[in-house]
Amino acid sequence: MKTKTIKRNKIKKRIRKVIFGTSEKPRMTVFRSNKAIYTQLINDKDEKTLLSASSFDKDIKLESNNKTEIAKQVGISIGTKAVKAGIKSVSFDRNGYLYHGRVKSLADGAREAGLNF
Repeated sequence: MKTKTIKRNKIKKRIRKVIFGTSEKPRMTVFRSNKAIYTQLINDKDEKTLLSASSFDKDIKLESNNKTEIAKQVGISIGTKAVKAGIKSVSFDRNGYLYHGRVKSLADGAREAGLNF
């Protein structure tokens, strides 16, 4: 019997075979915990994190306790930071999670802020 993390890591490896970030089109990866959600824009060519955002950042206003709405705020935050830095398109790495719920709302928030993927 496989645990959830083993299944997720297997899916994660399969996704990472295809997705690769450059300085023009970085990889936007998502990590989801029970309490928070984190996202980073990563340049895999130089092995550097360009930008990051999480639900613990001070610029994100937590008006509600709904984790899906908080994830959307994080997506808007990373999107506005990326547009200010001159990044217009990214490769979305869902990190083995299903494209559903918090991961989907984060992606929608980033799209609202002006990112293309």
